[in-house]
Amino acid sequence: MTAALALLARLDRALLLVLETICIVLFAAITAILTLNIVVRFFPVMSMHWFDEILEMLYGALVFYGAAAVWVGHAHFSIGDWLSKFLPGVRARFVYRLLVESCSLIFIAIFFKYSLDLTMQTTEQTTAFAMSKAWLYACMPITGGIMVIYSLKNMYIELAAVLRPESALAAAAENLNH
Repeated sequence: MTAALALLARLDRALLLVLETICIVLFAAITAILTLNIVVRFFPVMSMHWFDEILEMLYGALVFYGAAAVWVGHAHFSIGDWLSKFLPGVRARFVYRLLVESCSLIFIAIFFKYSLDLTMQTTEQTTAFAMSKAWLYACMPITGGIMVIYSLKNMYIELAAVLRPESALAAAAENLNH
């Protein structure tokens, strides 16, 4: 069992590294294209009629791959858990966290379904490159699927903590109010 958990932890780190690398490459591409656009305004050596189209694709992908990276790394920001301190007992705190995770899963599952439908059903083409807009939209179901998988994983962990809070407290390295 420990070997399986170690393998899953390595897979988590590898996926997070891939997502972070994608974000860095997308950000570098956005920076390069914006810089090129500024240079071309002063030295008009080429047309950049494709500028908006490419930036739309890159920004969208950056947002969604970044969101997935944050979700996988459990590094999303929050305003703090001000409710848990009012709940009686550790089990109630874990139940609360399970409910929050369930609400997140519902939202992400709906997002995944509709983004997949959009991607699969689109027939539009981009203006400058005449490529299918499905390529623009593909980042949404990909990252939505990743986030659904990790939400299910988080729910499993929270459910295990609800059923056995004493072992979850002993094994947890993070605090209840994350």
